[in-house]
Amino acid sequence: MKIKTLQGVMFAVLLVFGFVSPQITHALTITPSRLELSGDPGTTVTEKMTVINDQNILGTYYSSYANFEAEGDTGTPALVDAKDDLGTWMTTSDSIVVAPGGSKDVAIKIAIPKNATPGGHFAAIFWGTQPTKNANKNIGIGAKTGMLVLLTVNGNIPEQGGVTEFNTVGSTHYFNALPIPFYYRFQNGGGDRINPSGDILMKDMIGITGAKVPGNPVDGNILPLSTRKFTTTWSGGAGEEGVLPKGFFAAANYEFHNFAFGRYTAHLKLSYGTKGAVTDSVVHFVVWPWHLVVFVLLLAVVIFLVIRYAVLHGEKWVVNKAEIMLEKDEEAKIEERVEEKLKEIEKEKEAKK
Repeated sequence: MKIKTLQGVMFAVLLVFGFVSPQITHALTITPSRLELSGDPGTTVTEKMTVINDQNILGTYYSSYANFEAEGDTGTPALVDAKDDLGTWMTTSDSIVVAPGGSKDVAIKIAIPKNATPGGHFAAIFWGTQPTKNANKNIGIGAKTGMLVLLTVNGNIPEQGGVTEFNTVGSTHYFNALPIPFYYRFQNGGGDRINPSGDILMKDMIGITGAKVPGNPVDGNILPLSTRKFTTTWSGGAGEEGVLPKGFFAAANYEFHNFAFGRYTAHLKLSYGTKGAVTDSVVHFVVWPWHLVVFVLLLAVVIFLVIRYAVLHGEKWVVNKAEIMLEKDEEAKIEERVEEKLKEIEKEKEAKK
């Protein structure tokens, strides 16, 4: 199907599966921003959405539809003409009028064909200020706000997936400090979207887990028959965007506040699907904060020299003190003997008289 450019469509519509947030654009809000539904082939599923006019004037809005499918591995889908599949199964009002600052609930009906393929089907409903020539089958051009519809057609849905690649960003396996950025690619070979969950466990040289990093921090999904790239980071004090500063002492200080040391093994453990299938991948890397190590060694040498100097000079001081005390003691003894001798002489003189 030919992909047509959407001008002015709310960017949140494109950031599907974990990137979607409540949408406000051109003073128009749609809630919820995403519907997740399921139904059997041959049945009709009915839901509602609320269109809110945030302007202080009367608003007229027109509906249109688009399917979306995977494009690349970023997780951002490509919107395509609703010529078949879910975009053509949905119906709602062609247009609505909403009072200034008011809201209106709008019914959505999804007529699932009897021959619908079990698994995931994905589309979006847009409300915009400009009518299209064929609102139900054309993405159209103009300022629009959209709501995602994620439909699972019940049945025998194959589940197949796994990690095809896991590594550090840039395939770098040597670092001076944290953060350590990782990426992995997850392939979905099944019939419905997959939302992997789990962690990356950082194990040191003796097998102790020193940190745990979310494996799917954006809670992102992978569309059927597609591959998505995920990124996550083992962060330090500098956060995910840390950059080693220039200058030896600045780098040593950075490594101290973002400390890790030695050889690590990162275990990516994810579970997915209704049966809880598990996948486990590993990557090895080394953190060697050499600026900090050199600084500590230099500091240790300086402390050793200071202590050695103090000990050596302390010994000399003690010896000198001891010698002085001995000399004084000898002098005192000599003086004492002299005094005793003088007393004896005096006694002898007295005796002669």
